[in-house]
Amino acid sequence: MKVFFVSLGCDKNLVDSEVMLGLLKEGGYEITDNEDEADVAVVNTCSFILDAQDESVETILQMAEKKNENLKVLIVTGCLAQRYEAEIKTEIPEVDAVLGTNSYDKIVEAANEALEGNFYDECSPLKGIPEVNTERIISTPSHYAFLKIAEGCNKKCTYCIIPSLRGSYRSVPMEKLVSEARTLAEKGVKELILVAQETTVYGIDLYGKKSLPELISRLSEIEQIRWIRILYCYPEEITDELINVIKTNEKVCHYLDLPIQHVNDDVLKSMGRRTTNKELSGLIKKLREEIPDIALRTTLIAGFPGETNEAHEDVLRFINEAEFDRLGCFTYSREDGTKAACFENQIADEVKASRRDDIMELQSEICADINEGLIGNEYEVIIDGYIPEENTYVARSFRDAPDVDGYVFIETDRKSLLSGDMVRVKISGAHEYDLIGELTDESA
Repeated sequence: MKVFFVSLGCDKNLVDSEVMLGLLKEGGYEITDNEDEADVAVVNTCSFILDAQDESVETILQMAEKKNENLKVLIVTGCLAQRYEAEIKTEIPEVDAVLGTNSYDKIVEAANEALEGNFYDECSPLKGIPEVNTERIISTPSHYAFLKIAEGCNKKCTYCIIPSLRGSYRSVPMEKLVSEARTLAEKGVKELILVAQETTVYGIDLYGKKSLPELISRLSEIEQIRWIRILYCYPEEITDELINVIKTNEKVCHYLDLPIQHVNDDVLKSMGRRTTNKELSGLIKKLREEIPDIALRTTLIAGFPGETNEAHEDVLRFINEAEFDRLGCFTYSREDGTKAACFENQIADEVKASRRDDIMELQSEICADINEGLIGNEYEVIIDGYIPEENTYVARSFRDAPDVDGYVFIETDRKSLLSGDMVRVKISGAHEYDLIGELTDESA
C-alpha cells in the first residue's frame, strides 16, 4: 500500500510528520509523493489561527475528492484533529481515521484498521510524549533537520490555543535527544535546528532547572554537527548562561528567535505576556553588547483587541529603534476557546491588515539598510541548492533559518558544489531580504 503525506503548519508539526512517515515505512507502507497513486493519504493539520485552519480544511477536502478515484483511506492528524475531532467525523464522512496531536504513534494501527473498513479515532490525553523508537524519515534537505526538544506550553497567552491542543510543557529526555541527533548526523545532517513551543525552559520539568545550555553543549560534541540554531526563545526566559553558550560555543549560530508579539505594556499585559517594553529593550541591548554580530528575529501580532493607535505607534517606534534583522507579523486571529476571543474592543479586519502592512513596510526598509551594510563582509554559508539556468547556488549564512529568512545567492561557473557543502563567500550585493555573494579564494 502506498501512502501520500501532507504536512501543514509549523516545523514542530513537521517533526511529528517525519516520525509518522518512519512508522509507516517500518509498518510495510511505501511512501509516495504522487497523490494519484496513493492508497492512503495522511493530512497532518494546523489549527493555530483561522488561515491555518482554512488551509487544513481545504487540503482535507482536496484529498477527500480522491476517494472517488484511487484513494482508499483518508487520515486526518494533528492540531485540527485534536481541536475539531467530532466535527471532522460528522462533517467530512470521507475521513476514515482521526488522530490527535499526542497520538501520532498510532498511525500504522489507524491505517491498518481503516483499510479493513473500520473507522479509527484516537485523541490520547495530552500527557507525556509517545514512545517511538523508529527512525523518522527526514523530509527536509539532508543537510539540516529540526530537533523537537519539548512538547506543549505552560504560558497560556490569552490569544493562543496551543496549550489546549498540545498540552502542558513536556521536555524530551536529554539522552534521547542526543541519540536522535547522532543518528541525524550519521545521515549527513550538519545543521540542527532546535524547536519547541518554547525552547528556553527546556528541562525545567525533568531536571528542575532550565537545561537548554547543557543540551546545546552535549549536542555540540557531535563531530559532524557544524551549526546549532535555536528558535522560539521567550525573552523573559533567556538567561546569562544561555547567552554565554551562544557567545562562546563555536557551533551555535549567532542567531536568536524572540517572539515578542507586542511592545506596548498594556497590550502585553492583556496578552498575558510576561515582559515589559523596558525589559525587551534591555534584553536586546544586552544581546547585542554580548554578541555584536547576533541576528535577531521576532514575531508580532497586529490588531490585538484593545490595541489603540498609540499602541500601534509604540510598535513602529520600537521596531525602528531595535532594528530587528528578521521580523514577521500576522494579524490577530480571534480563536474560540481563548480568553482574548471574549475581550471587548475587537479590531476591524481592515484596521488589523493596515497595521500589519505598516509594520512590514517599515521592516522591509530596515532589512534593506541592514543588508546594504553587510556588503564587503565574509561569511561561511551552507549550500541549499542550485539554479542551473542561472549558474547560481542558493545558500544561507548563520543569519538565515530555512524557509523563514533570506538567502545568499552565489553566481559562479563552478559546478562541483553540493547541497550541504559549506564555503566562504564575500558579500558583493544586497536586496531587500537576500544577499549576493562571491566565492572567496579560500573556497574557489
